[in-house]
Amino acid sequence: MSSFKQEAEVGRTRGPEAMGSMKNDNLPAASDFLHTPLVRAALPFINGGLSGMVATTVIQPVDMIKVRIQLAGEGVAGGPKPTPISVTRDILASGKALDLYTGLSAGLLRQAVYTTARIGFFDTFMGSLSARAKANGKQVGFSERATAGLSAGGLAAMLGNPADLALIRMQSDGLKPVAERKNYKSVIDALTSIAKSEGVGALWAGAAPTVVRAMALNFGQLAFFSEAKAQLKQRTQWSANAQTLTASAVAGFFASFFSLPFDFVKTRLQKQSRGPDGKLPYKSMVDCFAKVAKQEGVMRFYRGFGTYYVRIAPHAMVTLIVADYLGWLTK
Repeated sequence: MSSFKQEAEVGRTRGPEAMGSMKNDNLPAASDFLHTPLVRAALPFINGGLSGMVATTVIQPVDMIKVRIQLAGEGVAGGPKPTPISVTRDILASGKALDLYTGLSAGLLRQAVYTTARIGFFDTFMGSLSARAKANGKQVGFSERATAGLSAGGLAAMLGNPADLALIRMQSDGLKPVAERKNYKSVIDALTSIAKSEGVGALWAGAAPTVVRAMALNFGQLAFFSEAKAQLKQRTQWSANAQTLTASAVAGFFASFFSLPFDFVKTRLQKQSRGPDGKLPYKSMVDCFAKVAKQEGVMRFYRGFGTYYVRIAPHAMVTLIVADYLGWLTK
């Protein structure tokens, strides 16, 4: 998901440049309602959630393909070696183009919870850090920003885990034999069915790798977006827009590198179901790491890296653009 640093950077760099020429003639009329304290406090949450939902709608087919690649050949050292093209072909051959959007309702719910909470927590943490730094005559440093981002990402991931689990279950349902499929109608149907058959606690299956994944993802984006932006600003004459989008692509690569193994384990844990003996294939995040490494090889954790990156980087860019536009509309 896109980082808080990116969203904040956009407000400082892209907004004035991209919208400056519109300020005099096309700026939306100021609304008393939009400028009430309560609405001003809520707008970062609302804009963040909406931007994440738009990005998810655009990227959902790539996420569907990524999940199918991660689940292929489970428990086998060799196993099939699917490619994005072969997975797409299989999905289209078994149904229709809209099957690529399986689980979209769960993806949107996750963004509504995760992105909204992430931005909200981050703004709250940064507000406290800024006030403390100002009182001491200092400025908030990168380490404080990184800590705020990591903490907010982890807390938001915990809140969003049920929707994330429902998304994985809906996307993997088509891999099961026809007689064993749940055929979830929507994210609500999936959440209700899982809670009834497995217990409410099952909605937080895979929460540990989900939280670690979110923290690793945010670390990669925060650290490398900041560094790439500084280097581009120093070494190029590119526009602020070009620098922001290029830095987002660089940050997306490192965020993918750090977080993919945890995303892989999260997918396996959230997809698993009890066998005839009543036992789950994996007992915990550590057990999943150990079994996959032993049975399938260490490199299996990075299977589908290209697809994962193609999901992460564009999602960040779309979120940036939409968040920036919504911020301008609601000034």
